[in-house]
Amino acid sequence: MFETGVRQLRMAISMLSGHRLDTRNLGRLVDDALATLAEFGEPGADAQQLLGGPLADPEERLDYARRNLRRTARRLDAQSPFYARRFAAAEVRAAELDVASLQAIPVTTKRDLIERPGDFRCADTAGHLTTRTTGTTGRPAEIWLSRYELELWSALGALSSVIRDDLRPGDIMQVNQSSRAVAATQLAAASCRLAAAGCRLLGIVSPDDALDSLAEGGATLLSTYPSYLAELVTAARRRGLGPDDFALRRVNVGGEVLSPSLALAASQVLGVPRIEDTFSMTEVIPVTGRTCSQAHVHHDLNTGLIELLDLETGEPAAPGALGTLVMTPYFPYRDCMPVFRYDTRDVARCLPDEPLSCELAGIPATSQVLGKAGDLLRPRPGAADVVTPRQLVDAIEALPTEPWPARYRASAADGRIRLILPAAAIAGYGEAAARRDFRERGLAADLVVVPDDQALSLRHTRSDLRETTFATPPALTGAP
Repeated sequence: MFETGVRQLRMAISMLSGHRLDTRNLGRLVDDALATLAEFGEPGADAQQLLGGPLADPEERLDYARRNLRRTARRLDAQSPFYARRFAAAEVRAAELDVASLQAIPVTTKRDLIERPGDFRCADTAGHLTTRTTGTTGRPAEIWLSRYELELWSALGALSSVIRDDLRPGDIMQVNQSSRAVAATQLAAASCRLAAAGCRLLGIVSPDDALDSLAEGGATLLSTYPSYLAELVTAARRRGLGPDDFALRRVNVGGEVLSPSLALAASQVLGVPRIEDTFSMTEVIPVTGRTCSQAHVHHDLNTGLIELLDLETGEPAAPGALGTLVMTPYFPYRDCMPVFRYDTRDVARCLPDEPLSCELAGIPATSQVLGKAGDLLRPRPGAADVVTPRQLVDAIEALPTEPWPARYRASAADGRIRLILPAAAIAGYGEAAARRDFRERGLAADLVVVPDDQALSLRHTRSDLRETTFATPPALTGAP
């Protein structure tokens, strides 16, 4: 117990001081948590407090953010060519930076990363591995990671997962994510190793292959995308599979909109209490977010600063307003190719200015991500009201035909939405009934129905990043 306390103290001091964390010490803390759970059945209040960090009080939270911003900015000013120029142009003194003065620094965009990737590399850190964004929302960006980052993130992920009972010894995690998501798959495998759990990296294979693996391979955890989960549920129903055919206890999804109708169906088919909807993004790892039972996204403030900026003014979004999530991972959690004030273009709504009552009420939150800023629709130019991708996905996937994942293309004009759907989305239900359903959800939609063979061209999803194998041996040349 004494040694565990020393290790916890070392971690806490590193978190507060901003020095690089000892990844071996973190690995031993995972072992300590596993041993405590095996003996007592729970991790203990000290471990829970260690994860929470010094962020319960708003004043402490502000002070923590100020100290981390200055530390991060000082290092970037000295080591990152991109940010040295950016801070100089903005006439910002890194040592005097605080949350209130951040507005002087322009946000960083994905385009910046794509056009000048070398300028983001810090001179004092060696790159170990590159990962790319999946490319489903445009040209992919390449991110260099250090060995330290990979070891740190996997250890932090394993520690938090063990303490929260998200990951247990003997679990088998099946990962159905694109192999392009190198960081995500690497971290899943490494976290499982540290937690004495198994990991099966399958990628985006055919849904039937994934279901066979779930049913026959004893997977207890599934990590995937909402669109691929939709294909799994559809295939499972076609095959008559249900909860008794799986050993799953948790399903985590992220990266796309998860509709309530799909979440409910998936939990029923796969036999889990709920589908855990998480927020993460390659460019801002390890900053993440968890969705509570009231559909708020609570962001991890230990590892980075979260801003929600008004889409029109760029100022902090007011309660009830839409904003784009802007994130700054802190040093020492990012050290190779960090970003500062990175505009994710993920849109969320600022929650009302009143106390939260959910199970994660102590952690600041926004609404769920409503879609990308470039995909918002304004039926009337200049009007305040917009239609978000989440509204469209929720409405389409709630149709009785269960057209999962939602395939559509939408545009706006003259106060109405022009919505293109494949024929299967309303087959046996009819356009009039579908328009009525949309109208009840506040969507004035004119429908255009196209043949089903055009469905894949309407909306790209991550389930389209299919990885194929040779199902049968190729024929021999010249064989009869």
